[in-house]
Amino acid sequence: MKKKDPELASVLDSAFSDLEKGLKQHRTALRAQAVGTVDFVGQGIARVKGLSGVKAEELLSFQNDVLGVAFNLDQSEVGVILLDKGEMLTADSEVRPTGRVLDVPVGDALLGRVVDALGRPLDNRGPIETSLRRPVEREAPPIMDRAPVSVPLQTGIKVVDALIPIGRGQRELILGDRQTGKTAIAVDALIHQKGKGVVGIYCAIGKRGSAVAKVLATLKKHEAMSHCVVVATTGEDPPGLQFTAPYAATTMAEYFMAEGRDVLIVYDDLTEHARAYRQLSLLLRRPPGREAYPGDIFYIHSRLLERATHLNESLGGGSLTALPILETEAQNIAAFIPTNLVSITDGQIYLSPDLFQKGQLPAVHAGKSVSRVGGKAQLPAYRAVAGDLRISYAQFEELEAFSRFGTRLDEATRKTLDHGRRVREILKQPQYEAMTATQQVSALVAVNSGLLDTIPIEQIAEAEKDIVQHVEQTLPKVCERINNGEKLKPEDLEKLLQAAKDALKKFDAAHEEGETLKKEEKAEWKPSNRSKKELKPPKT
Repeated sequence: MKKKDPELASVLDSAFSDLEKGLKQHRTALRAQAVGTVDFVGQGIARVKGLSGVKAEELLSFQNDVLGVAFNLDQSEVGVILLDKGEMLTADSEVRPTGRVLDVPVGDALLGRVVDALGRPLDNRGPIETSLRRPVEREAPPIMDRAPVSVPLQTGIKVVDALIPIGRGQRELILGDRQTGKTAIAVDALIHQKGKGVVGIYCAIGKRGSAVAKVLATLKKHEAMSHCVVVATTGEDPPGLQFTAPYAATTMAEYFMAEGRDVLIVYDDLTEHARAYRQLSLLLRRPPGREAYPGDIFYIHSRLLERATHLNESLGGGSLTALPILETEAQNIAAFIPTNLVSITDGQIYLSPDLFQKGQLPAVHAGKSVSRVGGKAQLPAYRAVAGDLRISYAQFEELEAFSRFGTRLDEATRKTLDHGRRVREILKQPQYEAMTATQQVSALVAVNSGLLDTIPIEQIAEAEKDIVQHVEQTLPKVCERINNGEKLKPEDLEKLLQAAKDALKKFDAAHEEGETLKKEEKAEWKPSNRSKKELKPPKT
């Protein structure tokens, strides 16, 4: 027989002795726990009796691993929002309080993952390995903890960065009718943050499964998932899960903000969020108000969007920028929910279906769009051109609308219209083709100075590419100063103008050749010199 290892034997003896001591000291004790019963089960809600000691927004556990949140605390019953499908629940089913509020996992382990509103993975990549969990409902940072919005958030979209700039820590609403490109602008902004140290969070609220899959495929195609988190709920999920999704996504974003990082979060869209809350409130018999929405419909969005801010340096200097999306009906931006969100946010980007149908993409209406904060955080290079450009473009849109009723236009009006059409053409931009600050400023300087007024509209896109390439090749130092956020000097603007003129020489030559041909054609055609007598018909 083999001899026992004395060291192993001593370790086992000490372990057994500790176990015996623990068993002797252990005392069993009875603990009372409240257990309620289901009285009613509806579509996404349940009414429970027997839980008199439950707290507001406490997480409840039903049978079959179904979770719910205590929402209505009445004297005789508790109204519960179900976070899972409740088909398996029946009357008299047991309900137990968990003693904690609804929370979600947070941390770097979420980057690149797709989760639901409870933090459960949806991408078949295994569990999320993080030990930190934070409540879904959290208070917004107080005023003294906030800092002014001073750093720009570049989206890579010319019309947004130049005319409706967004700063880090701002809340900019994106609204418009269905199928006008709202999600496209938000996804482009998320993709453009690659390599800039900004964490992106895309929160889908009640979207179609195919729409969420399309966004995921786009983010993966452009290698943006490494710095993004996707919180997805579809129309097939319970309304309670749809209602919880934006708050859960904001909690995940606040972790990165507390670490001193910059975060961009997209809520797509808050129209479905408001509808889900209206459905839950009506099922729970809360009194309805305007358009059947409950009285606190404003509060559910204000307490969500007020969490987006820029923290001061003592708290790390992190920021949370929110891009809520809202769908309007028949271009009615004065409806109930749109007016609520416009008053909460720091500006809006309005997408016009009329511009979309004309092929003006992105279909941003400059007159109805505004940024109340981002102008202070805009790069100095934009300020040299954006102010005049916005005014002239707004005047052009108004003048174009009135010119349709007139037949004869004077020379000044015709030039203003020609210039405005070229500004509108230069603001067109294909999806997923983001532009750097240097490229945008180069194109805007050229069109604002009138260098493109003689170029046919169908050649504006080609001229813009030539200008951008020529500027980047010949003026690397100026480009570096623009990207670094330095103020442009007058000589820098002159260099940009000269570079644009050099890039447009071939177009100028073609224009001069065309003018020469027109003059030759006019010279060849001469009016008849015959007298009036010769033009009379002969006598019969």
